[in-house]
Amino acid sequence: MEDLKYLSGFGSEFASEDPRKPGALPVGQNSPQRCAYGLYAEQLSGSAFTAPRHDNKRSWLYRIRPSVIHKPFKRSNVARYLTHNWDEADPDPNQSRWYPFDIPSSKQVDFVGGLHTVCGAGDPRSRHGIAIHVYLCNDSMRNSAFYSSDGDFLIVPQQGVLNITTEFGKMEVRPNEIAVIQQGMRFSVAVNGPTRGYILEVFDGHFKLPDLGPIGANGLANPRDFLTPVAHYDDRDIPGFKIVNKYQGALFEAEQNHSPFDVVAWHGNYVPYKYDLGNFMVINSVSFDHCDPSIFTVLTCSSVKPGVAIADFVIFPPRWSVQENTFRPPYYHRNCMSEFMGLILGSYEAKEGGFLPGGASLHSMMTPHGPDDKCFNAASQAALVPQKIAVGTQAFMFESSLSMAITKWGAETCQKLDAKYYECWQNLPKLFTDQLDV
Repeated sequence: MEDLKYLSGFGSEFASEDPRKPGALPVGQNSPQRCAYGLYAEQLSGSAFTAPRHDNKRSWLYRIRPSVIHKPFKRSNVARYLTHNWDEADPDPNQSRWYPFDIPSSKQVDFVGGLHTVCGAGDPRSRHGIAIHVYLCNDSMRNSAFYSSDGDFLIVPQQGVLNITTEFGKMEVRPNEIAVIQQGMRFSVAVNGPTRGYILEVFDGHFKLPDLGPIGANGLANPRDFLTPVAHYDDRDIPGFKIVNKYQGALFEAEQNHSPFDVVAWHGNYVPYKYDLGNFMVINSVSFDHCDPSIFTVLTCSSVKPGVAIADFVIFPPRWSVQENTFRPPYYHRNCMSEFMGLILGSYEAKEGGFLPGGASLHSMMTPHGPDDKCFNAASQAALVPQKIAVGTQAFMFESSLSMAITKWGAETCQKLDAKYYECWQNLPKLFTDQLDV
């Protein structure tokens, strides 16, 4: 991609027009009788018209042709393993871990064709729930665009750079960055070689920054570090251009004869955006004990219950560990939330063996989990000196209040489920004695 420019901020009111068409953005109103340059005004709403102002999401697009110009949608099977059927495999409460998912090599597969659903819960028809996918591809989308009518996509690249063209403009997303493409936004993904990553799709609402409470006004992910692309239009006639729509968990295709990326100008607060995880300001204990992982939350999608999330996106970045008289790795835990973890690069501190970049783990609701035996033994005896941990590493977690089910692809077809995962805890020693150790 050419040198890209971005607008800075999270949840802001933005305005952008392609410099090739100055004056394309109307002044003082949204829908003039005749738009400049013969453009069409079109609103993209991400919330109900009557949503409270702080929750109201919408943008106005000024485009060469309205998006309604397309032929009828027809069912598509381009992504064979994309599903929201949570009943196709038996429930499984066991700790689950997957080795790195295979990237196709024998045939060309683009981003949409490479979507595979690992687990999830809920129903997009009732707008409640989540789905966790991985994308495994080696080819760029050509003369096609994709959008989800079901929810927002939070995309976490693990291998390979994503060059994403959206209706709002273009952005480049590298490993250790994330992108959010919100419900209804059309986009196309170009790649260069083997490419893999993770996707958290939420049906309920939109991601927001977590409240900081006693932390204060600053910290964690700062709003100014989120970047939104600037307007960049594509005025091309392209016979047979495909629009792929994810609707009620299924894919549909419609053809049109022009590029959908023909937005010359836009304004609003409902936009795609990216974020560099390296900008996350870590909050951690500087005295004793291991803080709950909620202190590492980048983005959250709230439920109707205060403090309970449909989904949190949490990272475990490089940081200093200085706690005194403390077992420093994550504690053993049973949780009323479901925890899906992935690894972008490096090795995760609590399990440095079988948990590998491009793989994943799922610790379901109330299923116990924690450090493996090697980690426990080492951390129990380690000298508690200040230590920089997770250097060269980036692990993340999709955490949800919903009880997630693994798909048939995740349980069987991918053939990456580690049947011996449970063994990493079996050699934890019995240390109980009659002596008081102080």
